[in-house]
Amino acid sequence: MIKDSHGQVCSGATADALAGYEDALAQFHCYRGNPVEAIETVIAGQPDFAMAHALRAHLYLSGTEAAGLATARESIALARRHGRTEREKLHVAAAEALADGRFDDAGERFDDILLDHPHDLLALQMGHLFDFYRGLSRNLRDRVLRVLPAWDAQRPGWHAVQGMLAFGLEESGDYARAEAAGRAACALEPRDAWAHHAVAHVMEMQGRTEDGVRWSRDRIPHWAEDNMMAVHNWWHLALFHLDRDEHDEVLALYDRHIRGGRSTVVLDMIDASAVLWRLYLRGLDAGMKRWSELAEAWSGLVQDGIYSFNDIHALISFIGAGRRDLMEQQMTTLRRAAADKRGDNAAMAAQIGLPLAQALVSFQGGHYADTVQRLRPLRYIAGRFGGSHAQRDLLDLTLIEAAKRDGDLGLVQALSAERLFLKPASPIAQRYRMVALSGRAAA
Repeated sequence: MIKDSHGQVCSGATADALAGYEDALAQFHCYRGNPVEAIETVIAGQPDFAMAHALRAHLYLSGTEAAGLATARESIALARRHGRTEREKLHVAAAEALADGRFDDAGERFDDILLDHPHDLLALQMGHLFDFYRGLSRNLRDRVLRVLPAWDAQRPGWHAVQGMLAFGLEESGDYARAEAAGRAACALEPRDAWAHHAVAHVMEMQGRTEDGVRWSRDRIPHWAEDNMMAVHNWWHLALFHLDRDEHDEVLALYDRHIRGGRSTVVLDMIDASAVLWRLYLRGLDAGMKRWSELAEAWSGLVQDGIYSFNDIHALISFIGAGRRDLMEQQMTTLRRAAADKRGDNAAMAAQIGLPLAQALVSFQGGHYADTVQRLRPLRYIAGRFGGSHAQRDLLDLTLIEAAKRDGDLGLVQALSAERLFLKPASPIAQRYRMVALSGRAAA
């Protein structure tokens, strides 16, 4: 009976296959290398290895892409065929739930695994990822806290636990402890891109742009090459420069790194849409060439409708590119998703995705009062939509700009007060405050 480094039984494994599996898993923890290729090599040599199939399924599901579902289901079937232990069967159940769009059920199955196997880092990481995709700030922290007593610095993978804890603490507003945990994880494993990004999130939320630029640039050798989170970490650097009004640098980062590789990975395209929309809100012309290229990259996914967070960022690219045809198709997809009775994305689409899409279309059409009316109630429930606080700030930025253009200076002043409390040095927050104060004084 073969057991992994944490004493967990692995049905169908051999010593060599297990070593390859743990290497692929280590790559996944850091988002480095090519864990899919690594685990497929393992499977080719040992096709009866249940957890190898489970890992492959989880990897294809982790990107929230419709294109990966068929492959994931193939791996789920093989993991079910070869799985013998209760832990392996629960991994199958969790993966099947994700493939069906039952994100909440999957989260519970990962919890079930961790209750008896707190060292199952694959269950912890997948649960953590889908807490993030569901916007569950509390559980991003608490899922890690529930297993933390079983861990210590001598166990392999401790850096990954600390990195996930750091992000959970940051999303819960515990910035000091989040930064400490993230820095500790990076000290243990400098290539841990998730831990690096957790510290960047702390600095973003606190408006520490100088620290953020230094943290990101000093660590480029660790996260920028051969890393699945490279684009996202370039995005974080772009946000620091954007908050300092360094727009030329933002566009340079966009051209060289965020869209330099013309990635068609959904998570990368989300970051690209988010950068261009923030520039668009400032009235800055990013150029039709950039918008059109991004819209074309998104166009093949316009009918997927499996995760509304993705759909909104696709819609943003279509708005920027002036692609009315694709905008209408994306709205149809969101309406279909909202009406669907299967899976958790239906509620996401109905409660947040579709109303937010309608608000963005109103903004593009110059209907700013309608935009404000639609966005104000959404900001309090936006967590149900998924993503991080930094990502969902796109909603608040759109709201304050719509309020300014509509002449609703009382709302502009109130929203700028929120931003300035958290980011007192933010130039854009200061400008919104001055616009509101000047306009109200003139009145």
